[in-house]
Amino acid sequence: MVPVTASATTGPLSGDVLELTVGEAVHGGWCVARPDDRGGRVVFVRHALPGERVRVVLTQITAKLARADAIEILAPSADRVRPPCPHARPGGCGGCDWQHASLPAQRRLKAAVIRQQLARIAGLDREVTVEPLPGDASEPEAGGVPGLGWRTRVSFAVGPDGTPGLRKHRSHEIVEVGECPIAYPAVNATGVTASRWPGATSLQVAVVPASGERAVLVTGPLRGAVPAIAADSLRSVGRRGARTAVAGRGYLTQHAAGRDWRVDLAGFWQVHPAAADVLAEAVLQALAPRPGDVALDLYCGAGLFAGVLARAVGPDGTVIGVESDTTAVRDARHNLREWPWARVHRGDAGQVLSRIGLAGASIAVLDPPRAGADRVVIDALAGAPASLRAVAYVSCDPATLARDLGLLIAGGWALDGLRAFDAFPMTHHVECLATLSRQ
Repeated sequence: MVPVTASATTGPLSGDVLELTVGEAVHGGWCVARPDDRGGRVVFVRHALPGERVRVVLTQITAKLARADAIEILAPSADRVRPPCPHARPGGCGGCDWQHASLPAQRRLKAAVIRQQLARIAGLDREVTVEPLPGDASEPEAGGVPGLGWRTRVSFAVGPDGTPGLRKHRSHEIVEVGECPIAYPAVNATGVTASRWPGATSLQVAVVPASGERAVLVTGPLRGAVPAIAADSLRSVGRRGARTAVAGRGYLTQHAAGRDWRVDLAGFWQVHPAAADVLAEAVLQALAPRPGDVALDLYCGAGLFAGVLARAVGPDGTVIGVESDTTAVRDARHNLREWPWARVHRGDAGQVLSRIGLAGASIAVLDPPRAGADRVVIDALAGAPASLRAVAYVSCDPATLARDLGLLIAGGWALDGLRAFDAFPMTHHVECLATLSRQ
């Protein structure tokens, strides 16, 4: 690591420029440069690729590490491409981590990070392949550019003057991006970033590709009239706490697994148009439900996995969903009403399991938030009776997935399968599905 403008007396400072060779990619969209001297700090670099020689500017210094942005590429990787968005650069929008890498390279980087996390945290040595979702193949297809135009839900921050945009990386500063290249075209067509939203703190735009539905959820005490959005005659449908729903109603009708699902505007749904279908089918393949099975769906959200499992286990079986969010529970009960053998418990997953146990479950699926499953949930699954034959764990965070897999394996489970899906192209995020069975 060669200092260019670093201070000789105080060590490197934020704003100093260094020249270095970049190493492996790590979780979070960074690459690591390890110092030649044992006393130097490890530098986590954005906007670089493994093997590149770069000039970086330091953005943060701690006692053990430094963070930096690559501002000049001296020896580029063969995987480097020109970012399709002008804001995907140092000091620009923080939403996309890998726009400067080709799509195949992005998937290899994500696979390497998953493998790295499994080895470091869970002690597992596992080959990983990140699969593209339909519509995001490596070669251009008619009607769009691979890896772009997929995000059906985008949250924009709003500045003090009412201007919406996206935040810089690790910052509260807002960048006016105009149209976002990874947003689904109908999101950009709403024109929300061309309007001013005085009083608002954020805008969440959601669209449904299958039906053309779209909605905007405004957070904050919006002052004055709702801005005109493109050519739509959208209207306010009332206030829900600090939020104002701007659309025809307070929910969207999503389509997946051959049917419609009602999802609250603020509720969770996969943002890639193909993700819900792909994951539903993958969970079915992983668990291989049988007629008469008792299926457990933890963190069930609007009930997607519970619904496909209810269809598979049939009226002789049982499906038990658990969800803490009140609006999601309402949606799940609505979505599951055609299967009377499916029911949903409202409450924290750990607390509900402490109360009802595993309810004789023979198969289970869990799709927790990014922080991973509660330890109470992991302990319950680890100590489950032999009647629970298979668990499918859906995760959007390789680190917490590895943590929980390590605990389950220590509790007597074996990792039978691991699939990874590129549900968030151009970013460091990746969706995984781990399948476990009794050792």
